[in-house]
Amino acid sequence: MKLIGIRESALSVDEVFAAVGDDAAGGIALFVGTVRNHDGGVDVDALGYSCHPSAESEMRRIAEKVVAEYPVRALAAVHRVGDLRVGDLAVVVGVSCPHRGDAFEACRKLIDDLKHEVPIWKHQKFSDGTEEWVGAC
Repeated sequence: MKLIGIRESALSVDEVFAAVGDDAAGGIALFVGTVRNHDGGVDVDALGYSCHPSAESEMRRIAEKVVAEYPVRALAAVHRVGDLRVGDLAVVVGVSCPHRGDAFEACRKLIDDLKHEVPIWKHQKFSDGTEEWVGAC
């Protein structure tokens, strides 16, 4: 694991890509999650992420599981917290493996498990005046 973090500042795809570079890797897979302008057919006016103090250690635990399950050469994951705007990067993960198939699978496992298990909460405010908290990002 080269890079694991929760950040209040803007995320960088280049930083994650550089972190997972490895001369023995034939495949690098990246996933970039962005803030979209709608959810469920309703326009999103504002969005914020908050997290439990254990979020970063939970990210590390999930990353360790992925490294144990796949032939990972390098892995990185960063998630944003705070107020974000449409188009901002919310999460960037990357995995390098000797072969592309493993890189794709490991990256998918990493983002899916982060989304379901890390205590990061999304608060959306919609243009119709309603709000929604999403349990884990």
